[in-house]
Amino acid sequence: MLKETKIENLIHHCGCSRRRFMAATGSLLAVRATTAFAAEVGISIEPFREKPIAQAGPASKYRSRIQVGFVRRKGDYGMRWPGAIYDGEAAFEKYRGLIQETAKQLGMDVEIRPEPIYSPEEADEWFAKLDEKKPDGLLLVLLDRQEHAWPTATKAVDHPIPAIIFAPIGAAFTTNTAPLAEKDGAFICSTDNFDQVRYGMKMIHAGARLRETRFVVLKGNERRDEEIPQIGTKLRYIPASDFAEIYYQTPTSSEIQGIADEYLKKATRVSGPTREDVLNGVKSFVVARTILEREEADGISMDCLGALGPTEISLPCIGWSRMLDHGIPAACEADIGACLTHAMVQYLFDRPGFQQDPVPDTANDCLIGAHCTCPTRLGGFDKDPEPYHLSPHHGNRDAVPVPQWRSGQRATVTDLLLPKNSEGKPEMIIATGDVVG
Repeated sequence: MLKETKIENLIHHCGCSRRRFMAATGSLLAVRATTAFAAEVGISIEPFREKPIAQAGPASKYRSRIQVGFVRRKGDYGMRWPGAIYDGEAAFEKYRGLIQETAKQLGMDVEIRPEPIYSPEEADEWFAKLDEKKPDGLLLVLLDRQEHAWPTATKAVDHPIPAIIFAPIGAAFTTNTAPLAEKDGAFICSTDNFDQVRYGMKMIHAGARLRETRFVVLKGNERRDEEIPQIGTKLRYIPASDFAEIYYQTPTSSEIQGIADEYLKKATRVSGPTREDVLNGVKSFVVARTILEREEADGISMDCLGALGPTEISLPCIGWSRMLDHGIPAACEADIGACLTHAMVQYLFDRPGFQQDPVPDTANDCLIGAHCTCPTRLGGFDKDPEPYHLSPHHGNRDAVPVPQWRSGQRATVTDLLLPKNSEGKPEMIIATGDVVG
């Protein structure tokens, strides 16, 4: 599974030899195999019933909460920005409606202060109530540039709760935004384009979901629960041997046969794997789904090579690819950084990521993405899957779907790096480029 990507800019650089690179990509047209091809490889095309799969942990049940306040002075605007030509009351009604609509679309609970914040004293009272309600984020809409408007915005940015500061055109100068732009924990929107506010709300929603997410991690021999202190994500470690036990207890059901034959039927070609290989790979998917449900988890990872490499049990390559297609963060090799990056990409962009080893091609100034696993719905969960062929894992075993990427399409490569101790801050590698082959 080799895809070269021309990287144009590396926003934050650090050495990385681990397999925690991910790519979020654009969509392609799906290619369907013909019935003649299905008959040629000798597979069934009978309909089957697949059990639905979905996140089953705390993140799947949690509704993020956001507090919203509007800020302006009482009375007419007069000559001072945004000026008497600005209809503050109409803007209040317009943006209140857009905020409520966006919250409904995202599945957020929103509480909007009924009246604007008219004074510094009212601002202090509002912030005091925030400390009691402990929302996941706050949104401050500035319908004014004067008096207490930007001092209130500064208080919001300095507050420990993540903040969105929305200043429609006329409510901000660069002298207002510049001092706040480099501070942590805030997103500054100085624009009439509400899409930026919508994305800010989605970031708060994604951050809350990431905090509530529970990953089940199959590694080692002990069962224990942990929490990532800087983020809050839950980790439930269970013995890796659980996978093998459930695998041997799982019959090759009509569902497994149907999913396997669907993979074979829709593949543009099959280069090596047998139907039995695909059946075993799909069985590993069903085992992973069973564990996800049993442990009430939102995502999954496994020390796959360490636990299954010495056995004849199929590595979960097909399983992880299929889970990613269905919105389940699934990471290889019990890599916690990859777990978090998968979840973050899905929650922010509504599409799965591609986990890979970063192989340098110095002659062509490229990165080659070499496995681990790749989903087929690269354009988004609601988009058609990409064409793919079936190939063995690089260890010349099992079956792996290899989606076909389009030359020239843009790709973003990112990795969330956890600090070595609880005092440090997480960092991210972010780079963009074009697929070249």
